[in-house]
Amino acid sequence: MGIVIVVVIGLIAGLILSVASIIFAVPVNEKEEAVLAVLPGANCGACGFSGCSGYAKALAEGTAEVGLCSPGGPDVAEECAEALGVAAGSMEKKVAIIQCAGTCDVVEQKLDYHGIDTCQAVSLMFGGDSACQYGCLGHGDCAAVCPENAITICNGLATVNENLCVGCGLCAKACPKNVIIIEAQKFNQHVRCVNKDKGAETRKTCKVGCIGCMKCQKECEAGAITVTNFNAAIDYSKCTNCGHCKEICPVHAIQ
Repeated sequence: MGIVIVVVIGLIAGLILSVASIIFAVPVNEKEEAVLAVLPGANCGACGFSGCSGYAKALAEGTAEVGLCSPGGPDVAEECAEALGVAAGSMEKKVAIIQCAGTCDVVEQKLDYHGIDTCQAVSLMFGGDSACQYGCLGHGDCAAVCPENAITICNGLATVNENLCVGCGLCAKACPKNVIIIEAQKFNQHVRCVNKDKGAETRKTCKVGCIGCMKCQKECEAGAITVTNFNAAIDYSKCTNCGHCKEICPVHAIQ
C-alpha cells in the first residue's frame, strides 16, 4: 500500500512540474540562439555588453550593431549578419596598444623588488619598482590573461604580437597602470607614454617619456593631437596616419 501511495505522489508531482514548465516557460528567441552559437564565447566585454549572451540578445533585438566582437573578427561578424538576415558591413581589426616604451634600458628602477611576481602586487609597493609611476611594470599580468598568447614581456616591457592579438581587451582590464588601450590596427602612430609630470621630471625617470613640448600638437595638420597635463594624446577619429608626429617628436615618445 505504501509503495502505491509513493508512486501516486510521484505521478502527481511530475504532472505539476510538467504543467508549471509549460506555463512559466521563457520563449526562445531563435535569432538570439543562432547568434550566440557563432559568437566565440570569450565573454570579454569588448563589445560593450556583459558577455556573449548579452551581445547576442542585443543583436536579436536590433539594439546593437553587427561587428562589435573583436575576438571574432570579420568572419564572426559575417556569420552573425547571416543569422540575423542583415548586411555585415565592414569591420576593422583591433589590437592592444601598450602606451609605454619604458624598457629597462631607458627607465630607472627605484627599488629592487622581491615578492609576488605580478603587476598588481608590485604596484602596492610605493606604486611599483619603476622610477616612472605611470608606466608598464613589466611583471606580466597582461600576458597571463591573454587567451591568444599575444603578449610577451621583453626587457621589462609588455610587447604585443598584433598578428595574434584579437583585441578582446582582457589585458587592458588586468593592467593596474591603465597603459593598454584597444585601437584599430590600421593606425601606425601611438603616443607610447602616459606620464603626466612636467618635462623636466619626466626626463629624470625615462629617456623616451613625453615631455609635453606641444610640437606634435602644433604641427599636426589634422588637429588630431592635443597635449593635456604635459602628455600628448591622439584622437584617432581625426588621425590621417601620416606619421609626421612620429618624425618630429624630440624624445621619440611617439612610435
